[in-house]
Amino acid sequence: MTLAPGRQPVTVDLAAMHEIYAVVFWPFLKTARVCFDVIAQLADDAGFSKKVRTLCNDDHDNPSKLGAGKDIHYVEASEGRLVDAKRAVARYVRLYSNGNHADERNHYVEIEVFGRPVK
Repeated sequence: MTLAPGRQPVTVDLAAMHEIYAVVFWPFLKTARVCFDVIAQLADDAGFSKKVRTLCNDDHDNPSKLGAGKDIHYVEASEGRLVDAKRAVARYVRLYSNGNHADERNHYVEIEVFGRPVK
């Protein structure tokens, strides 16, 4: 999936509350790229206004207005980026990105969420 230039979100609805162990994503596989302003968040609602938790954030200068991050910029690799969700309970997963060093577009080849439904 290729998204427009600029900060773009991709939201995954798990259809129910889940205990989430990890999120893995692959923005681009053809060549190594440095992805900018990558943020992964969890929330209990689609509007991301209830119990929002940030799992990773490399938006150092905060153009996304979601808080300045301290993580290093992600360099695409065939293994994807594994983000520990620490068994957080949520229904929605959202990934943000803001282009890469090769162009201003945003790409996602695959997004995987590992966890189990909350009973």
